[in-house]
Amino acid sequence: MPLPPDEFHRIAKALADARRFAILERIAARGDAACQHLCEEFPVSQPTMSHHLRTLVEAGLIEMRRDGQYVHYRFRAEVVHAYITTLQARVNLRPSRASTTPRRGRTVRG
Repeated sequence: MPLPPDEFHRIAKALADARRFAILERIAARGDAACQHLCEEFPVSQPTMSHHLRTLVEAGLIEMRRDGQYVHYRFRAEVVHAYITTLQARVNLRPSRASTTPRRGRTVRG
């Protein structure tokens, strides 16, 4: 099911920041990550990390859960799949097609 335009844009904006994308990758690789561990792994202040995590939560890419004084984040693969499906539909790209296949006589440049 395609995402509404505002949700699609919110996710695109969240993914556009390289540091935020790296944080998302780390959470996805683990499935679940504690905020304190993320702060130790990335050379940013705790307020900056909180900002990035809040942006990812607001985009729906991760979800937060509290465990006492600790905060954990879980990757939401279903949201990423919905984003990819919507992106493919918006650029008229069929899911079964390789992304490097030229379309209508255009060449793909690297």
